[in-house]
Parts: sequence; structure tokens; C-alpha cells
Amino acid sequence: MQRTRRNGLSALALAVMACAGCGGAAVGGTAGAVDPPSQKQAVDPVIVNPSAAVSPSRAAASPSARPVASSTPRPRPTPARQRKPLAGKVIGIDPGHNGRNKDDPSFINRLIWNGREWETCDTTGTETGGGYTEAQFNFNVASYLRTDLISEGAKVVMTRPNNTGVGPCVNKRAQIINAAHANVAIDIHADGGPARGRGFTVLEPVADGPNDKVIKASVRFGGDVRAAMLKYTTMPESDYYGHDGIILRNDLAGLNLTRVPKILIESGNMRNATDARLLTQSSFQRELAKAFAAAIVRFLAGH
Repeated sequence: MQRTRRNGLSALALAVMACAGCGGAAVGGTAGAVDPPSQKQAVDPVIVNPSAAVSPSRAAASPSARPVASSTPRPRPTPARQRKPLAGKVIGIDPGHNGRNKDDPSFINRLIWNGREWETCDTTGTETGGGYTEAQFNFNVASYLRTDLISEGAKVVMTRPNNTGVGPCVNKRAQIINAAHANVAIDIHADGGPARGRGFTVLEPVADGPNDKVIKASVRFGGDVRAAMLKYTTMPESDYYGHDGIILRNDLAGLNLTRVPKILIESGNMRNATDARLLTQSSFQRELAKAFAAAIVRFLAGH
């Protein structure tokens, strides 16, 4: 229980001081008595150390030892924000051809050096029997893929901003992606093969100098794209081009001149009626984009 205090000293202490000349006589009677505190003055002992209780008198003499209750609730720990899988990554996307290439043959037919030989600046691309163009397909899939990659935290570099222009030339496309220091890149196409043939093919680069340092990584990325196509889409491996959905190419500027891991995907055969029905559907185009995004995430995760 708390003792009464007067000017900072207890009544008992005052009594002792008053008897300093008493020759050692004990303080007794009512001279040194202290009236019991009222009920309102009573307090419970303060436990500072659970293993050793502090006496009521010491607690009264050391008010600073009392813990101060706070009316402010302690904030709950917040979970760490999950890092997006492609945060800090740069991804290059090259939608092959362009919507108005056919309107400027003098531009797209001029020759450029592809790292190994001369080839034309670009081509018009192929189309389905119903006239749906490869250029439009390529750009649609690239746009869906761009959205998916950005949602995963990536910065995306596209070689063309729309489907209403001409070019750029295939060597320029490689330069755009190289200059962006992309962590990986994909060239999106569809094939114009024999009408009897079906399926997709992943085109991988062959070492020719500029791309020497990224051949192994490109081959690994090609494997990731092939696996994602089989897992996430209904398009089978090509039965007329390449082997098990893969082929090596040394005559394409986009692959010869790359300085970043890169593949080119022929997503299906536009001249085949079954493939064409898939390739022209926006739902399948989104499906392809999801597959490419999954392959990119897997590749950059190092699996």
C-alpha cells in the first residue's frame, strides 16, 4: 500500500529526523504513527521483473518505475509486398512485318546485311485463305503479350507501335532490342506453309559472330517456349517444318544480329484451314500471349 507523503518525505522519515537527539531512544506511540490511507489511495503492487516483486513502499518511492499504459494500439505488422516476377526486367517484342508493307515495295525490297548475307529489308508476310494478314496477327499477339508482361512488372520494348506503318527493316528491329539491353526477346510470326501442314515451330539462332554469346541462352529459351506452347495452347508441333517443334536458322537478321537471348516463333500455319481458324480468334491470340509470358518468366527465373 502507498504511504502518505509530505513535501516529498514520509511521515516516518520526519519522525526519525525529529528524534535525532533522543540518544537512541526508539520512536514509539502516536508520535511516529501514520494514518492509514483512504480506500481511494490504495494501489496494487507494480511488478517490474516478474521474478522479483517490488514492495509497495519501494514502488511508491520510485514512481518512474511504473510502466505507462498507452491508449494507442500497437500496429499490426504488415506482410512484405510480394515482388513481381519480372520487376526490373526488360523484354523485347518484335511483331513481324507491318500492315502497310505491301504499299511500299521499294522500301521493303531494298537489301540489308543480316550478319551473314544480304536479304531484303522486310516482306509483306503471309495471310489466311480469307485474307486475314500475318502482320495483324503478329501485332495482336504482341499487344496482348505486352500487357501481360507489364502486369508482371516488366518494361517492354516493341519494334513497332502499331499495324499501320511500313517496316522497320529486320536489321533495325534487332538494333532496337539490342539498344534496350533486353534480358530476352521474342519475334512473333505465323507461317505460310503448305496447306496440308499444321503446327508451330520455334526458330533458334546459329552462332555467326554478333550472337555468339547468347546462343546457349537462346536455345534454352526456345525450349521454354516450346514447352509453354504444348502446355498452354492447343496448337501442336509442326508436322512439316523442323523437328519436334524446333529448327535452327542462320539466314535471318533478327536472329543473326541479336545480342540478347532471342527466338522466332512461327505460331501456326496460316495456309492450313484448321490452324487458320485458331490463329484468327482473339481468344487463341490471348492464349498464345499467356504461353509466351509463361515461357519468359520461366526463362528469367533460371529454370
